[in-house]
Amino acid sequence: MMLLRRRACARAGLLGNPSDGFYGKTLSLIVRDFFAEVVLYSWEDVELILSQEDQSRFGSIRELAEDVNLHGYYGGIRLVKATIKKFVDYCDLCGYQLHDRNFSIRYQSNIPRQVGLAGSSAIIIATLRALMDFYEIEISSHIQPSLALSVETEELGIAGGLQDRVIQVHEGLVYMDFSEQQTEMITGFECGTYEPLDARLLPGDLYIAYNTDVSEPTELTHGPLRSRYNQGDVDVVAAMDEFAACALAGRQALLDGDQRRLRDLIDTNYDIRARICDLSRSHIEMVSAARRAGASAKFCGSGGAIIGNCEDEAMLGRLRSELPWCQVLRPQIDRPD
Repeated sequence: MMLLRRRACARAGLLGNPSDGFYGKTLSLIVRDFFAEVVLYSWEDVELILSQEDQSRFGSIRELAEDVNLHGYYGGIRLVKATIKKFVDYCDLCGYQLHDRNFSIRYQSNIPRQVGLAGSSAIIIATLRALMDFYEIEISSHIQPSLALSVETEELGIAGGLQDRVIQVHEGLVYMDFSEQQTEMITGFECGTYEPLDARLLPGDLYIAYNTDVSEPTELTHGPLRSRYNQGDVDVVAAMDEFAACALAGRQALLDGDQRRLRDLIDTNYDIRARICDLSRSHIEMVSAARRAGASAKFCGSGGAIIGNCEDEAMLGRLRSELPWCQVLRPQIDRPD
């Protein structure tokens, strides 16, 4: 019996987010501390097995309400189901013949939910990897992120950008350019220009801090920004150009080994965001506390997790003291030997 086990890791936006959904530029890195895993094996029917996050039995109505707050109404099973549907659509579009063997599929994830570490897209990428291997279909790594994004934007109506999917497909450290000049249409999907960088360029003092108690869905950030951007809000449009400039300058700072410049850009990225977004008080306090400890800080994604530079163990100790309600870690990143 064929059994496939495929993973996709969490990610952290280092610079430029959230401009990836607005023709911007970003720098992102993979975070191997957390991952989503999909197990697919031959079966008599096509069967999707619910995970612990898809429970339908609760001890009380309060427990049900809390589950909805954390996982939404459908957990992650809707992501798996929508990915399978989009995979079939893509294969039909490209004329790929799919064999008639069936499978059972299940997922699990240890990525903290709704803190901006790309847990949803990790489930999609892991599912897509399992499907490609099961059906022996090769989809270009340049197209995979756009196909994965369409699962959420087209099938499920969830707002988002390409950044998460690009880094989860390519892994390591990637500079991404989503400007109109660097975007092309491939088999009906918009694809940007992606430049893998040597992860050893990253400073060794990066940290990530997160708190699942202050999580919130990504659409709370992307939805209002999209509306304002489409209406031509001059502040939002200008901010997206500034975010993109941060990513471009950050790429050069990494190549130059200019860690001081990188720290300044991380802080600047957050300051731009604070200027145009209605941020929650708890998320603002995470960044403020990190800065009191002497660290740089910005959101990894939509909020609930931050990333920055923490120069030494003494500063890391101060950071943990200032953020006692958060988990603080040095992220595991691809570093080729």
